[in-house]
Amino acid sequence: MAFATRMTDALRQHWCHYLVEAGGIMAFLTASSLAAVVFHHPDSAVARALGPQEWVQRVGVGLVVGLLIAAMAYSPWGKRSGAHFNPAVTLGFWQLGHIDTADALWYWLAQFAGALLAGFGLFWALAPWFGHHLIRHNTTQPIEATHGWALALGAEMLISSVLMLGLLGALHSATGQKWAGALAGLLLAVFVVIESPLSGMSLNPARTLGTAVAAGEAPHLWLYFVGPLAAMWATAEAFRRYCQRHPPTTRPPHYPDAAAQ
Repeated sequence: MAFATRMTDALRQHWCHYLVEAGGIMAFLTASSLAAVVFHHPDSAVARALGPQEWVQRVGVGLVVGLLIAAMAYSPWGKRSGAHFNPAVTLGFWQLGHIDTADALWYWLAQFAGALLAGFGLFWALAPWFGHHLIRHNTTQPIEATHGWALALGAEMLISSVLMLGLLGALHSATGQKWAGALAGLLLAVFVVIESPLSGMSLNPARTLGTAVAAGEAPHLWLYFVGPLAAMWATAEAFRRYCQRHPPTTRPPHYPDAAAQ
């Protein structure tokens, strides 16, 4: 009963922040899906202008994704929710005690719900172009190679650890806090260009689930849960132990942060 009360109280006090988390991942999936069509579909004038090199086209997608994430992180509501938009990021902050359990659970529900809603909406809205083999309904899939799933899993764990470590390092620094959103956007843009051929560059169980369920395509779906969640949790725990020996001078806000402007 006490837990149910905490969940109810959290919903009453912070429902608007949960909507921000749902809306954030919906915006991310919408922008990344539209960018995939614009920069990859052969009928797109932009894709033809950029030429056949996929890495050049991925630069365009990366810029769209990175700028969107940075813009949402610096928006007033993004600052208050923490702009997680990712269950794995929320798990890492929960492990460090920077978000309460009730809020973390509501964040998860909002993130998955937003991703599923966006996934089905985009599958319908972009149907004429979404099924092309260069776009594949914006799903994240392992590289087609021997033991491709293992390469994808390792890549997902690596980029998830790098993202979490970058965020924690920035947020625990008085100087770095103001650059955390830009760093997140930059890292995601780089990952799109460099890592996406290996796994589709998920980092995010909700993002992968939303497009996979809508498209009815879920090859090795488990690795997009295990990889990011395990890597970000382990990175957060390692950072916690490091901070026990080297206490930071600045602590990140406790999410949701109603005082953020």
